[in-house]
Amino acid sequence: MSPGRPREYDETDVRIRPGRRGSRPRTKTRPEHADATEAMVIGVDRGRWTCAPDGDASRPPITAMRARELGRTPIVVGDRVGLSGDSSGTVDTLARIVRVERRDTVLRRTADDTDPFERIVVANAAQLVIVTALADPEPRTGFVDRCVVAAYAGGLTPVLCLTKSDLADPAPFADIYAELEFPVVVTRRDQPPDELAELLVGKVSALVGHSGVGKSTLVNSLVPDAERAVGVVSGVGKGRHTTTAAIALPLPDGKGWVVDTPGVRSFGLAHVTSNEVVTAFDDMAAAVEDCPRGCGHLGPPADPECALDTLVAAGTLRPTRLDALRRVLVALH
Repeated sequence: MSPGRPREYDETDVRIRPGRRGSRPRTKTRPEHADATEAMVIGVDRGRWTCAPDGDASRPPITAMRARELGRTPIVVGDRVGLSGDSSGTVDTLARIVRVERRDTVLRRTADDTDPFERIVVANAAQLVIVTALADPEPRTGFVDRCVVAAYAGGLTPVLCLTKSDLADPAPFADIYAELEFPVVVTRRDQPPDELAELLVGKVSALVGHSGVGKSTLVNSLVPDAERAVGVVSGVGKGRHTTTAAIALPLPDGKGWVVDTPGVRSFGLAHVTSNEVVTAFDDMAAAVEDCPRGCGHLGPPADPECALDTLVAAGTLRPTRLDALRRVLVALH
């Protein structure tokens, strides 16, 4: 190259920097895991999920971790999942949760009525059993109302269980909810909860209740082997089950599951709308489509144009039934 002339470049001057990653193209296609083992999540403990294969409590539970491709997909007690890897349930084995099936019902709550963050308590439960003592402590409609609202909004059937009927007459409190026509069962400390046990057969049922209402006594009566069952579920994870997590316990002879939710003391309802509750009632669901936008269905003076009042005027809805619903809806306002 002559002095003063600009340098001419050719392809030999090009330097290609080796890539740090392989040349294999990335893809968003995920394996289908058609041969995955079906299971139900019965316990969650710090990054480990305990699962009952095919929802069968007679088989050894399987410990699993969440597969990387699921990212941060929430997996909760009651979820139906697909497992890949070692599903033998033997000690020190670990499967992978590779799929979470669509949920039929979801029981949610928020920390309070202003918290926008929803917490899923349990998935795929058919019933929410609201345990309330008739005395010691005195029953409170506020907690029951909130639980009823959360149940309807999540697609669960509420069941009111009144305990300690040997201390007080259950009729006055039961009558408050009679028009809503969901099951109400009564138990006492000196008798087994046979009526409640019949309602739980063949279903996944979540139990909620304040401290001291007798929920633990009920669980121990319904699941005589409850302490051992808790140990099995907790022992396969990284730690021990605590009172802050839900846990599914099998009813005798595989007749269903009881989900104990000792960490739930109250239900924040920031995630629930009035429409979600009303549409759970077949005799009112269609009418609310004619309500003005933003109607809370509380009736006059708050909602003077609520279409539910037209049902009462037409004689197709009992006013006492509408009053009972509106009293529960107050929990949202």
